[in-house]
Amino acid sequence: MDDITESHSTIKVPDGHISGFVSLVGRPNVGKSTLLNAFFEKKIAIVSDKPQTTRTEIRGVLTGPKFQIVFCDTPGIHKPRTLLGTRLNDTARFTLKEIDLVLFVVEADSSIGKGDRFIAESLPVEKTILVLNKIDKVKSGRILTQLNEAAEFSFAEYFPISASTGEGVSELLGHIKTKLLPGPRYFPENMETDFSESFWVAELVREQLLSEVREELPHSIATRVTEWDWPRIRCEILVERNSQKGIVIGHKGEVLKKVGTEVRKQLEDGAFIELVVKVEKDWQKHPRSLDRFGY
Repeated sequence: MDDITESHSTIKVPDGHISGFVSLVGRPNVGKSTLLNAFFEKKIAIVSDKPQTTRTEIRGVLTGPKFQIVFCDTPGIHKPRTLLGTRLNDTARFTLKEIDLVLFVVEADSSIGKGDRFIAESLPVEKTILVLNKIDKVKSGRILTQLNEAAEFSFAEYFPISASTGEGVSELLGHIKTKLLPGPRYFPENMETDFSESFWVAELVREQLLSEVREELPHSIATRVTEWDWPRIRCEILVERNSQKGIVIGHKGEVLKKVGTEVRKQLEDGAFIELVVKVEKDWQKHPRSLDRFGY
């Protein structure tokens, strides 16, 4: 992002064109990735009910005739227990630099707590919109209570939405456009994200694993594509214990087979996914392991 903003003055701005970078921040599992996908009406980021599903800054580029909005979906800020957790927090905070607008996402169906307040303290009041998500899960009285409680943060605007149903999302998007200034197109018109195909496939594998193993491996899975010779794709799955390896593989390989099937459904016809499970003890605590997987 720094390279892009530094070269802003050298990029020609079309007449009447607005643009900017918008960061989505909040505690883990408040619906940031779901909201990102709702803006695009398609999957840009993987979604799970597990905390720390998003582990890197994922940029979604939304382009229209007179605008371009670069959304930065970040890991949920939390109290870290491992080096991975510390790096996820660093990633989330880094995106606040040189950002034009911040969407601070909190939940309508749970009380605003210490974690929300901790995050709010580091946000720029003048360019932060508080987004109250999951209003489809509560009654209108609860929404008003949450908004009144959130008013303590003194942000400029507050938007109640449901990212999963789409309620209020188009209104929020329209408001974001009114907050942006004249600016260029930073990315090509047909580009919707800046991550690679191999990263996307690895994320799809991780999403399906999180869905299949449920509570057994909430934070202990990492994935990366190690070979790409279309249509053959080899994806490595990293766990921390031998017992976890058995869970990921499943009885007679059932889990891996189902994961591979679901991932192929989201790729072009003919794709072949080879899934390989490896054990690396306590990989979340080792810098070299984190570097290898891009965290």
